This record gives sequence, structure tokens and C-alpha cells, in this order.
Amino acid sequence: MTGVPTTAPGEAPHGTERKINGFVSIVVPCLNEELVVGEFVDWCWEGLRKAGADGEVIIVDSSTDRSPEIAEEHGARVIRVPKRGLGRAYIDAIPHIRGDYVIMGDCDLTYDFRELREFVERLETGAEFVMGSRFKGYIEPNAMPRLHQYFGTPLTTWILNRLYGTDFSDIHCGMRAIRLEALKRIRLKSQGWEYASEMILKAVRLNLKIDEVPVRFYKDREGRESVHKRVGWYSPWKAGWDNLKVMILYAPEVFLIGPGIALFAIGFILSAALAGGPIHIGGLGLELHWMLLGIVLATVGYSGLQLGVLARLGNDLHPRFRQRVIRVVSYDRGALVAFLLILAGVALNVVLLVDWISQGFKLSSISHPSVFGLLLVVLGVQTFAFAILVQIIATRQEP
Repeated sequence: MTGVPTTAPGEAPHGTERKINGFVSIVVPCLNEELVVGEFVDWCWEGLRKAGADGEVIIVDSSTDRSPEIAEEHGARVIRVPKRGLGRAYIDAIPHIRGDYVIMGDCDLTYDFRELREFVERLETGAEFVMGSRFKGYIEPNAMPRLHQYFGTPLTTWILNRLYGTDFSDIHCGMRAIRLEALKRIRLKSQGWEYASEMILKAVRLNLKIDEVPVRFYKDREGRESVHKRVGWYSPWKAGWDNLKVMILYAPEVFLIGPGIALFAIGFILSAALAGGPIHIGGLGLELHWMLLGIVLATVGYSGLQLGVLARLGNDLHPRFRQRVIRVVSYDRGALVAFLLILAGVALNVVLLVDWISQGFKLSSISHPSVFGLLLVVLGVQTFAFAILVQIIATRQEP
């Protein structure tokens, strides 16, 4: 595959023998970076040359200054897009990428794009997604605010690793590389900063071959103001919150499915055990109020389980999980189970209904079996609604 040479226009090839088979596309968003974008593009050409790779430099530009003209003067291909967020810039760029490998980052000279070899070699030898790590590499003094370096980034990295069973050291590193085919499979949706976490989470969920390499991180050049500072003091906090939100959205089994199963099991067992009446265990008496607690736990847990499954289906990152759920939770099977649950619940409430009518529409006492029957009715209705929603999502996701 041929494309833009790996040296800037007019620059000699330095006699470097090409060793990389894949074509590399460096794709970087730009917003008013005329102070540094020219040197950044030069860094990219140098990085490609040192890596022994053919490639192109694509600047996805939303600037109002001379950034696009300067980038083009240094040999970059500029794609002009409206200012709609960092994640959106990458989404807009995907149809224009010609490379087999994509290297992403910032064009502000904070990441050293002269050192691309390790990223490219990891992709060349089988990795599908390669994360940079500032903490495994080098962070120049004052390059990162202390709050970010010692609290924010380590904390959110720890949270993601706990939720997803991963071992990343720096989930917010902006320099990363990915195969184009894998980037398309990820199907980015995030419009802003949270795209970074979405990429990682989907790469994990899609079982991509992931690697991590050290990178160098430099402080801003004299006279340049970071994007966070331009937006305001709240910008990094909002970015952190948005990234945390994405972690939760793609981990329904952690927040919904697992807790839902546990709550439902505890609640249903407790309710079923008390369906025949109060139970005394030693000095502890389990009566109606314990049964009501069990009903609450069971309904909340069942709802959490169902919502977690629906969320995982909606994310559509697990084809086998989707097929299994659709096969098990068919409309016919869901309707049958719902009917049986409701029928059993109504049967348990017949005695209560007769008593209620015979007493002039007043209840003389509470029947434990009848209360358990009400739980079965609620579970039956939930089951039927769940089966319908599963089929709706399955139909929408069919090719």
C-alpha cells in the first residue's frame, strides 16, 4: 500500500530500510494549535521514519486559527470538521483513514511522536490495541497537575481494573495505537473526552489482544495553554466524571447482573421460607415484616438482573451472549413462564379474595401464602415484560 512518504516534503529519506509491512495512519484532532502543530507534524514524519514504516499524518481540524494551513505546509492531510468533541473527531476521521494501523494522540507536543517504533512493532507482531503508559515511561516535572498524577488518574485506573479484571497502568494516556479493523469493530459512540475509556472498555469486552508500552509525557510549550485551561477549572472534573460514566455503562454485570442475582436469591428464599407462616430460629422470630423485606429484595434483584441483561444486549459487544439470551428468553417461553407465575400467584390469593369478600370487603387477617402469591404475580408481569423487551432489542440488532 502506498501513500504519503514517511519524510516531510523535501526531506531526504535518511537511508532507513523499511521493515514494517503495515501502512500507518497517524490521526490526531486539532483545535487552535498553530503554535505547535507544525513541529508536531515534523515529529510524526520523524517517528514514522525511525519506525521504518510508510504512513500518513491526518489532522482532524476544528480550528479558527492557522493550524490547518500550517499542518498542510508540513505535509499533513487535513480533514476539516465542526467542533463537536474529541471523540466525534475520531469518528469523523474513520472513513478517511488509509492505514492498516492507526496511531492516536494529541498534537500539542506533550506526547513524543518521534518514538513510534514500539507501538508499530507491537501491532505488527499480533497486538490489536496498544495503550501508552506515562507512568511506565517518563513524566516531565510539571507536565501533569499533581491532582491528576497522584489521585485522579491512579484512582480511575484502579476502578477500571477492578471492574473489568484488567491490569492497565494509565487508562487516560492519550497516545495509543490500534488496528483499523479493530477500531471499526469498537464502533465509537462517545462524542467527548470519554471516548478514551470507551475504547479501552470495548477493546476488553471484544477480547482484543491488548498491549501497553511506555511513553514520554512533556509539559506544555511556553505560551501554549492546554485545552482544559481554555475551557475552565471544571473541565478535568467533567472529563473524569464522563469517563467514570462510560465505565459504568459498559459494566452492567458488575453493577446490575451480579447484585441482582444475589438480591433476588436472598429475597426469594426468604419469602418462600415464610410463605407457610412465621419461623422462629433460636431467639429470632421471622414474621411478616421479614417476608415483606424478602419481597422487596426479590423484586429489586429481579429488576436489576433483567436491566443488566438488557443493557448488555444493548451494548451488543458479546454475540454469543446475545444469541444465548435470545434463545433462552424467547417470547413464547417468557409468556409461558409469566402465565404460570401469575396463575400460581392468583391461586394462592383465592382464599384471601374469598375472605375479603365474605368480610364485607375487609381483611380479618393477613395470609402469608397470599402475600407470597403477590410476589409471584409481580415476578410474572416482570418476566413477560422482559421477554418482550429482549425480542424488541434482538429484532433491532438483526443485520
